[in-house]
Amino acid sequence: MNIYSHIHMKDVCEIEYVNKEAVEEVKSKMLDDATLLKVAEIFKILGDSTRVKILCALAKRELCVCDLSALINISHSAVSHQLRILRAYNLVKFRKEGKVVYYSLADEHVIKLIEMGIEHAKE
Repeated sequence: MNIYSHIHMKDVCEIEYVNKEAVEEVKSKMLDDATLLKVAEIFKILGDSTRVKILCALAKRELCVCDLSALINISHSAVSHQLRILRAYNLVKFRKEGKVVYYSLADEHVIKLIEMGIEHAKE
């Protein structure tokens, strides 16, 4: 089926039938509400292009606020604000070296999120 024929197809069932077995199977595997909320919040945080730029940059290497500011062409305070939000959701971490604070992605999960988002966007 090509995309054009798909557009003209009805996108809802034409009869009402609930497959109770399928519903129960999926229901038993669903995440709890607290976890679902946390996942939704992470995707909400990733809904800001400035934060995504920061995460993409940090996927390449650790950078300080000054580096990020120059790279994405926004003020130091704007970068710091976005980094605070990303830190609050455990998406980035930092280390201090003398008077310079370096940021990096919190863990491998964040790298995978970014890579998968980029891959999906390019489809």
